[in-house]
Amino acid sequence: MSQLVELHSRKAARILSSARELVLDHGVGKVTVSEISRAAGVGKGTVYLYWPSKEDLLRGLFARELLTLVEEVIGRLTADPATVLPRHLAPALVGTAQKLPLARRLRGGDPELLRLLSPEPGDRELYARTQPAAMCTAVMPILHRHRLIRHDRSLAAQAYALHAVLGGFFTAVSEPETAPIAVDDPYTVLADTVALLLEPSDAPGEEAIAAAAEETIAVFCQTRDAVLRLIELSQAPAQ
Repeated sequence: MSQLVELHSRKAARILSSARELVLDHGVGKVTVSEISRAAGVGKGTVYLYWPSKEDLLRGLFARELLTLVEEVIGRLTADPATVLPRHLAPALVGTAQKLPLARRLRGGDPELLRLLSPEPGDRELYARTQPAAMCTAVMPILHRHRLIRHDRSLAAQAYALHAVLGGFFTAVSEPETAPIAVDDPYTVLADTVALLLEPSDAPGEEAIAAAAEETIAVFCQTRDAVLRLIELSQAPAQ
């Protein structure tokens, strides 16, 4: 029985890998189940054993990319609670998302892609919630409560400024040919900018950092669980 499960897992992984490459090459609109099955070396019917439709397959594919993003950041916070400091958290989220090309496409707001991936309002909300700037904003009240961010500005103003900084940074690193200035280590520049923008002059204590990290992990775990539910819902009932 375990060998059969392993075989099915390998087939599903091969289908997902093939779909990913085709989406990156051609975009979601031009990819068909026939092309995916041919690239994966399986019959077309095999794809439908795992996903009811092409749309469900692609929703599961993009959700898995977001799961990678969230789990990597949870892992970093667990290994080093100081990752919760804005100077570390923002670059960690942005850098991880930048390594994931499907996540980058989601951030671009392609209308065709969003129509495909977001048939339900709850799905659209989840995709928005997994964007790096949104994940940072979601935990800013935690950081504020533990005095890891400044108290001389409103949270709304700080969130607005952070979104502006990260939006400009994403554009610069995604399209370096259009950036007005090139730097050797853009993530260090981002870390310094976020620190100046958000962090207080007095460094927080280790207890405050640990408590904020624990609460932040809990928030990100809720997001991870929502992404896992989306993956489960995208799969065929027989799975």
